[in-house]
Amino acid sequence: MVFDVLQIIGGLIMSFGYIPQIMQILQTKSAADLNLKTFLLMLLGISLMEIYAINLFVHGAGGAFLVTNTISMAAATIMVGLIVRYGRR
Repeated sequence: MVFDVLQIIGGLIMSFGYIPQIMQILQTKSAADLNLKTFLLMLLGISLMEIYAINLFVHGAGGAFLVTNTISMAAATIMVGLIVRYGRR
């Protein structure tokens, strides 16, 4: 139970950690200083963890991991989209 709570807290912090950068890109309409390759690699890693989280959930565990990882994957996908859209001035 304690580890589930720690996972939820840590997962939410990591998931919502993208929000300040997303907000800045939307406000400035610029992502020129961000490296697309970095965020593509992060998205790939999160996607692989998502497969693992789905497997855990199907076998009766890892619900919290699945939820927080899905939020992280959505945020990373938004970041990649914003970098592609606003990456070049």
